[in-house]
Amino acid sequence: MARIRRVFSSRFLLPGAVVAGVALGGLVAFSGTGGAQGLDQATHSYGNAAITYVFPPRSYIPAGQALFDTFCASCHGAQAEGTSRAPNLVGVGPGTVDFWVSTGRMPAENPNAIQAPRKPARLSDQEALEVAAYVNSLDPARPAIPRVNIKDANVAIGADLFSLNCAACHTITGAGDELAFGTFAPSLRAATPTQVAEAIRTGPGNMPRFSGNLTNSQVADIDAYVTEYIQHPSNPGGFALGGVGPVAEGFVALLFGVGLLALVGFWIGERS
Repeated sequence: MARIRRVFSSRFLLPGAVVAGVALGGLVAFSGTGGAQGLDQATHSYGNAAITYVFPPRSYIPAGQALFDTFCASCHGAQAEGTSRAPNLVGVGPGTVDFWVSTGRMPAENPNAIQAPRKPARLSDQEALEVAAYVNSLDPARPAIPRVNIKDANVAIGADLFSLNCAACHTITGAGDELAFGTFAPSLRAATPTQVAEAIRTGPGNMPRFSGNLTNSQVADIDAYVTEYIQHPSNPGGFALGGVGPVAEGFVALLFGVGLLALVGFWIGERS
C-alpha cells in the first residue's frame, strides 16, 4: 500500500494555491480571440461566461522587466531562459507566473528546496501582474489570468469534481496532506478563485495540468466549492476539529468514546 501511495502521490500532487488574493482591477480586456502568437495578443482576452482569461496590458512590461531583473534574473536568467538553479519561463503564460509570485512561492527563499512552500507574497498583486506581463512579452502564450464567474457556478457539481480530481491529495476537507519524497499538497483554505483556476490550468509543481479534461464551467464549479464550502464550512456538530477529516475525527471518537466506555465499565466492575 505504501508503494501504491507513493506512485499515486507523485503523479497527482495538487499544490493548489493558497495565500492572499490577486487583484484584477489593473487588467484590461479587449475584444479579440487571444492566443499565443505575437505580442499584440498580449492585450486580448478569451474564454466564456464561466471564466474569462485576461492578459496583463503591455504598459506593465517596463515595470515588470525591472522587477524581474531585481528578483528573478539571478536564478531564471536575464532573459528568463532558465539556469541550473531554476527553469525556463519563456512561453509559460502569465497565469503561471502570476500564480507563483502572488502565492509567495517566488521569489524562492531556498531554490534548492524540493517544493516551494506558500509564504507571504514578497511582491504586491500589481507587481505580480507586471512580472507576468514582462515574461509573457518574451514569448506570448496561454494561459492568461483567469477571471472566474463564481456566482453562476454549480457547487454540487463542483463538490463531485473536487472529490474525483482533488481530494486524493488535498483531502476532502481541503486541508492538504503530506505526500511522497518530501512533497505535500497544501491547504486550499486561503485560495482565491483566481489562484484555484490558475493552479488547475497551469499544473504548478507536480500537480497535473487540467487543460483539456475540465471545461471552464467545471473549473468554475470546483472554484465555487473550494471558496464557498471548504473555506466557509458548516459545522453543525459544533467542533470542526481543525477540519482535517475522518482520521482526526476517528481518533477523537476512539479517545473519548472508547475511553468513556472503559471508565464506565471499570466503575460498574468496582461496584459489583
